[in-house]
Amino acid sequence: MPDQQHLHDVLVHLRRIIRATDLQSKRIVKACGLTIPQIMVLRAIEELGDVTVRKISDNVSLSQATVTTILNRLEERKLVERVRAQKDKRIVNARLTEEGSNVLLTSPPLLHEKFISEFGSLESWEQTQILSSLQRVALMMDAEHIDAAPLLDINSPAAH
Repeated sequence: MPDQQHLHDVLVHLRRIIRATDLQSKRIVKACGLTIPQIMVLRAIEELGDVTVRKISDNVSLSQATVTTILNRLEERKLVERVRAQKDKRIVNARLTEEGSNVLLTSPPLLHEKFISEFGSLESWEQTQILSSLQRVALMMDAEHIDAAPLLDINSPAAH
């Protein structure tokens, strides 16, 4: 039988985390009209240059199918374009357009960036303890196989 106070506190903190990510997602969409996964894909392209779906997928830790869906939306909005590689015409790369670069300049910082800074200041044993606890929570919630990037976002990236 779980300790009722501990159970209550855990559920409250989980809800706060979910709420914080939900509010962040809404702020980002309102500020620049993009979802967090879309911003992550744009940033990956900016960082990597002309790049394949596979490399973007590896960079943002999302499936290639999810990245392709996101790229389709970004291309519809003229923020990215697909171009054939010069050396091997079979390879198609994603490239930021000027408008895509401009959107990135105006996008606000993401919630996980503060988390990264805070997490990095912890001792190694504290980082390991948090990781272990979160892995257990994901397992308890049947969430360990959900496609998720290393960013804090309430919305499913596949829906974007």
